[in-house]
Amino acid sequence: MKKTAFRFITTSLLILVTAATVFTACSRQSTGVTGPGKNDVLTLYGIDPHTLDPAVSGDSTSHQYVTQIFSGLFRLNDEQEPQPDIVKDWRVSADGTTYTFTIREDVTFHDGTPVTAADFKYSWERTCYPSTGSHTAETYLGDIVGVDDVLSGKSTGISGVTVKDDYTLEVTIDAPRASFLYKLTYPTTFVVDKTNVESGKDWYYRPNGTGPFQLTEWSEGERLVLEWNSRYYGDTPGLSTVTFLLWGGIPIVMYENGQIDVTSVPTAYIDRVTDPSEAFYDELTIFPELSFYYLGFDSSKPPFDDKNIRAAFSMAIDREKITRLIFRDMVTPAEGILPPGMPGYNDELDGYGYNPVQARELIAQSAYGSVEALPPITLTTAGLGGILSRDLEAIVDQWKTNLGVEIEVRQLESTRYMYNLAEEKDNLFDIGWIADYPHPENFLSVLFKTNSQYNYAGYSNPEADALLEEAGLELDTEASLELYRQAEQALVEDAACIPLWFGENYYLIKPYVKGFYLNPLGIVMLDQIRIDKNG
Repeated sequence: MKKTAFRFITTSLLILVTAATVFTACSRQSTGVTGPGKNDVLTLYGIDPHTLDPAVSGDSTSHQYVTQIFSGLFRLNDEQEPQPDIVKDWRVSADGTTYTFTIREDVTFHDGTPVTAADFKYSWERTCYPSTGSHTAETYLGDIVGVDDVLSGKSTGISGVTVKDDYTLEVTIDAPRASFLYKLTYPTTFVVDKTNVESGKDWYYRPNGTGPFQLTEWSEGERLVLEWNSRYYGDTPGLSTVTFLLWGGIPIVMYENGQIDVTSVPTAYIDRVTDPSEAFYDELTIFPELSFYYLGFDSSKPPFDDKNIRAAFSMAIDREKITRLIFRDMVTPAEGILPPGMPGYNDELDGYGYNPVQARELIAQSAYGSVEALPPITLTTAGLGGILSRDLEAIVDQWKTNLGVEIEVRQLESTRYMYNLAEEKDNLFDIGWIADYPHPENFLSVLFKTNSQYNYAGYSNPEADALLEEAGLELDTEASLELYRQAEQALVEDAACIPLWFGENYYLIKPYVKGFYLNPLGIVMLDQIRIDKNG
């Protein structure tokens, strides 16, 4: 998941294929008696989502709203493992390729229409239609047999998805894959109401979802309001209303003034919030995040078609200095791709550290021979008005100082950048990525495997591809993770990208807000929060 803005157990990577296996959901019954009180209102700062269509949503801003309004077969629990949501139970065939899902019979859309297996088949097929324009369908539904034919326009139906009856869905995938259920927690796989979708192109301004909250107001640039869904099949939320003040001001100032209940902490405030003598100190919570910030290359064109040039640009960046002076140590310098806390993380990975002398030597050893022989280089980034982020400004300055290279920067409007980067990129681009599920595949394969949807650079490395393919099919957890470590090392050695830093989230939370938990994927499930001003 593209960034706009713990504990992990790897046993969930296992899949049993020696015999047909049946799994049953733990009960998540709605109380169905009383809802939250009318004063149980949470007020947050927000910005407008780029979309509320689960099939199209691919950024963290949109996801934050989509995950409250819609839902799917599975969701991630607090340990970031798949747990049943709309699915009641499921079984897996002996060869690990056929899943039979039994859907709960008490789930309805917000308007009371029952959700059936046919709704999931429709939703997934619609996601894959070329006309839908999903940038996520191939990544999260691509394991299912027949998805490729729908994506290419050869078919209108996914052959690997069969509706057995109203509440039974059979899904066949191309090979046993330990990550398949993880992918079914992603918004791309959420169920939508066909009647709602076919009501017009702006249907998602009036979404008829299945999640714990329903959209009651969206005044662009002003307010977005979610209200408790009284028909929700899960536990009754502790909040009656969540109001997002869109572009309402400076969040930290709004928090100080009591206008919002929760805020992220900007670097300028880090001294105040970490000072025990300050009032903010007791309201600070630091949430780990499985995120990775990096610079990508167009390695198909000069000058980054040369590994030595790619490595030189990486070694000319002083990450430690930037994270210390600009980010105030609120992020961690990265030499690899997998963030700390991710299964497969390798703290002994050998990356390209800061060494400007060796960087200049690599340029001399390259096919270009000298800086003067390099073609003009342009970096693509999000933004307007020519104002660069301080970290990107520092990087460009370090390249000039350490390598003698002048970089031109081209800015794109944020939505255009996020959803059209593959077509719009120049020689370099900067981007952040937050895990969609806690599995190394979601970083290594999704971002760097040849022809992956999110491989914006068009990067290709046959050695890494082979390791990633083998790792994805390996059912032994430790053996799979070791293959992913080898693949990461191969990518880093080839300078597939320039790793910059791994993120963390610093938040201030009012004492009366209970249960606020920003998971490592950067998502807060609002149905877990309650307001207690008497405690």
